[in-house]
Amino acid sequence: HIPAAAAVDQMVRCARTSGASRAAGFVNGVLRHLVRELDSIAPPSLEADPLSHLVHALSLPEWIAARWLRRFGAEGAAALAEACNGRPPTTLRVNCQRGSRGDLVDALRVRFPAVAPCAVASTGLTLGKPLHPGQETSFREGLFSIQDEASQAVIDLLDPKPGEHILDTCAAPGTKANAIAERVGPDGSVVATDRHERRLSLVGRESRRLGLSNLRAHCLDASVELGQLRADHPEAFDRVLVDAPCSGLGTLRRNPDARWRVRPDDPERLAESQRKLLDQALQWVRPGGALVYSVCTFEPEECEDVVAAFLAAHDNVSLAARSALLETLVPWLDETGYLRSFPHRGGGDGFFAARFEVAS
Repeated sequence: HIPAAAAVDQMVRCARTSGASRAAGFVNGVLRHLVRELDSIAPPSLEADPLSHLVHALSLPEWIAARWLRRFGAEGAAALAEACNGRPPTTLRVNCQRGSRGDLVDALRVRFPAVAPCAVASTGLTLGKPLHPGQETSFREGLFSIQDEASQAVIDLLDPKPGEHILDTCAAPGTKANAIAERVGPDGSVVATDRHERRLSLVGRESRRLGLSNLRAHCLDASVELGQLRADHPEAFDRVLVDAPCSGLGTLRRNPDARWRVRPDDPERLAESQRKLLDQALQWVRPGGALVYSVCTFEPEECEDVVAAFLAAHDNVSLAARSALLETLVPWLDETGYLRSFPHRGGGDGFFAARFEVAS
């Protein structure tokens, strides 16, 4: 948690920066008075007024609080909101091209005695305390990357195999694309696309740190321009990942200000572009191949509703059978075979993912 004095100081600075210097003293006085009286101010209780409790005690916009109450009930919504206000665990992804998970555990144990394999992600480690990457020789040598366990589980759902050729359509900044490149190895390849050229440059920088030479990046809008890949990549891919732009409500503990930027109509608006991304990506999956759709949110419009619309539009696509997915994913798979993770259940960020199989 941020110390009260630091929060007050920051708000006073914000007042000055925004051109309201004359109000800075007023802001300082009001906030300091609030700090002195804070212990005597009781927020609404969850039992008496669940909505107000989520809004005032747990810092949720009212529209998000109302949504979560409808979906998860009072206790579930409060547990989720509290987790979204907490500190996320530090999790690593082992670079399997440069060593095993056991090797990295041995290398880190002296500085991180609590280091242990993740419960779900097959190449993940949890450290038990924060890590400063620049201070770790093993990070600079490309032995691992920092990646949330739920984000890693999406790669396990895709399940890349050595020697395969895979497309990641919304790749920047490259965390998942490079994870895939590690899995397919030097005999495989990854094509990473993103419409933001500046962010796309981060993909290659990370590849170089990890010692990977099997990844190529293309700057294009995957919702309308994937056809431009045809000249350089005439063949379809074994697997395609669509890690689509979304409301990001599953990562509020990493991006706490997102709750104030996302608008009530954003989930439905974003779903339209998510459906376009899937439609474009499908043309690049070879017969018998796999397509994975993932978002770091749990809002139905961006999750199961997108999946339902996609399946209804394409009769050559089906959901992968739950029994065909990696056994390590079972704790986060629902009865349909969707991957669902929540910050208050299992520790990972909030993710939704579905794997489709394309008919041969």
